[in-house]
Amino acid sequence: MAKLIDGKKIAQEIKDELKEEVSRFKEAGRKISLAVIQVGNDAASSVYVNNKKKACEYIGIESLSYQLAADTVQEELLKLITTLNEDEQVNGILVQLPLPEHMDEDTILKAISPKKDVDGFHPISVGRLWLGEKGFLSCTPAGVIQLLKRSNIEIEGKECVIVGRSNIVGKPMAALLLRENATVTIAHSKTKNLQEITKRADILIAAVGKKKMITAEYVKEGAVVIDVGIHRDENNRLCGDVDFEAVEDKVLAITPVPGGVGPMTIVMLMDNCVETVRN
Repeated sequence: MAKLIDGKKIAQEIKDELKEEVSRFKEAGRKISLAVIQVGNDAASSVYVNNKKKACEYIGIESLSYQLAADTVQEELLKLITTLNEDEQVNGILVQLPLPEHMDEDTILKAISPKKDVDGFHPISVGRLWLGEKGFLSCTPAGVIQLLKRSNIEIEGKECVIVGRSNIVGKPMAALLLRENATVTIAHSKTKNLQEITKRADILIAAVGKKKMITAEYVKEGAVVIDVGIHRDENNRLCGDVDFEAVEDKVLAITPVPGGVGPMTIVMLMDNCVETVRN
């Protein structure tokens, strides 16, 4: 029986640590505030934004909410970002994705000051990550590293395979694993003999975006499996990129969906907010 890596429990531990740290900063006269911008009323985005607000409230970070109409012109959003960039009372700026189709996501993300880019999406943040310099880490990959470390799973020297090459998970995940001295392979939709490659993995990270794609045939006996995906199955229940029931008995440890990687993404966003005053 595989060990379940409990993302809820680990996220709560980190939230409690951050709460204490923020309390000490407040006593020293240092407040932390996060500006969250949402354009439109996408239901999933609204859930994420509310969860971020709740995390801010728990930890002691001030949450500044900006709700813009779906038909807001791009120039208006850019103007708001410029204002927040210049506001010394604002530590972090987050623009909730996805944006409406008439907006250019790349332009918007690049407009956020690298000093306030708590999502870690700005090219300067990405560059610092790959150079091994100090800076904001991509939240989901940073959460995966914490899941492994706090579950006492050794990363150094291990063969790690990431299935998926997105800018949000796959690529930054590779950079963070390299920082931890792992040997890293990124597989993707054009990879040949995928099962042969994934079966080499001591740590397999599924971030492919396909429901239950990773079955037992993809996994080595005794591997650690991290499931980044989130979908609805035929019974409308949440599931991941990994076929959990098929894989569970074969592996050493595995993250569930829900309750695995998901809670870690928001808590690492909070950690990035606190990072703005640590320096």
